[in-house]
Amino acid sequence: MSFQLQALQLPTLQKQSEGLTVTAWQKFLLDNDFPIAAVDGDFGNITDKATREYQASNALRVTGIVDTATYKKALEQGFAVYFAIYTDAVKKLLTYLNFGDNEVKDLQQSLTAIARLNPALAVDGDFALNSTRGLAETYKKRDINFRAELAQQLSNGTKTKLGIDFELALDNITEYAKKLRQRLSGKDWVNFFPDSDLIDDLASPFRQKVQAFQQVLQNAGANISIASVFRSSERAYLMHYAFRISNNEIAAKDVPPMPNVDINWLHYTNAGSVQAAKEMVSGYNIAFRPVLTSRHTQRLAIDWEITWSGTLNIKNASGTIVSITEPRTSYENSTLWQVGRSYGVIKLSSDRPHWSNDGH
Repeated sequence: MSFQLQALQLPTLQKQSEGLTVTAWQKFLLDNDFPIAAVDGDFGNITDKATREYQASNALRVTGIVDTATYKKALEQGFAVYFAIYTDAVKKLLTYLNFGDNEVKDLQQSLTAIARLNPALAVDGDFALNSTRGLAETYKKRDINFRAELAQQLSNGTKTKLGIDFELALDNITEYAKKLRQRLSGKDWVNFFPDSDLIDDLASPFRQKVQAFQQVLQNAGANISIASVFRSSERAYLMHYAFRISNNEIAAKDVPPMPNVDINWLHYTNAGSVQAAKEMVSGYNIAFRPVLTSRHTQRLAIDWEITWSGTLNIKNASGTIVSITEPRTSYENSTLWQVGRSYGVIKLSSDRPHWSNDGH
């Protein structure tokens, strides 16, 4: 391999180092089964320990310092892609891969051709932000066919220039494009940061109130289906901004980032950004405007449906038996709502499954 290590300008990392290169190193370690506490750009004791374990497992001198020798080994295992992703250094990546001006132009032209990008990428030899978006869009469109089609489309001049390193360079570009694609907003993000459906995750004393209400419901023979209890701040963030982008209330480029949510809202075109947000809104089954902080994020709400057959004879908190017939769903039966209120579990009438500590 004759790639240009110096083109990456990699800083030495060790305890107390901070920044985006640390973030890239931490993510590389995590993906290679060297656990760290958090990908936070802070080289602390745990990252030091994981680095030493990485060095030991790769027959490197165990120092906890990410030096040239450690980088060389990591680059053989794909670290250049992590560095490019997390430090926004695609130009350095291409230079590292021996792409000069002509090869970058060839890459830009090839991406437009295989993905039929509209508008076409500027063939200017400057692989800037729009070209990066075009690369992600091309992988989005071609997916598993990306590598083979790009290999076929790139010119003989590029293949000759890279020589025996062409295939490995293509591997790096493909992996980089794949990771860019994975970060793009869209329906797959619905599976991240799932809501909890466990009553035990509610905050006290609301948890005990729900448990008391649940017990009398079960004693009366009701059927209970819980959809959501606790919602993490990360999921609330995803839902909130997906809704706003889908309704053209905010441009994808203006969405603020959130720690631990490695999403890119900005697609190749604005229409692509809006469509991906709409897919998320549909996947989340959003009926009402999601807020960043709610009773769900505070562990003070539960979304559930309660149904029954015949007459539901249930005790309220005072011990009085209340007989409830139609409609036989908690979505619509206001008498059941009053029983719940007696336990301190209060229905929000405008949101069919939602109950909370205060009706909000």
